[in-house]
Amino acid sequence: MQATSYTYDPVTRSGSVLLDDGTPVDFDAAAFDAGGLRLLRPGQRVRIEGEGEGAALRITLVTLQTF
Repeated sequence: MQATSYTYDPVTRSGSVLLDDGTPVDFDAAAFDAGGLRLLRPGQRVRIEGEGEGAALRITLVTLQTF
């Protein structure tokens, strides 16, 4: 699934993304660390993996979108 980075706190390594429909979804440090990233800037396109759907979606991986 693809999304756009919305917020990121380098101290806690957590933040949020916007799904393509505009829905914000939070991610925690474990999801950020799973992607092997060191930094994330607002507006970057990312690939996410998660569990659940809708309001119960929990992001388990955040990494940069590559083509």
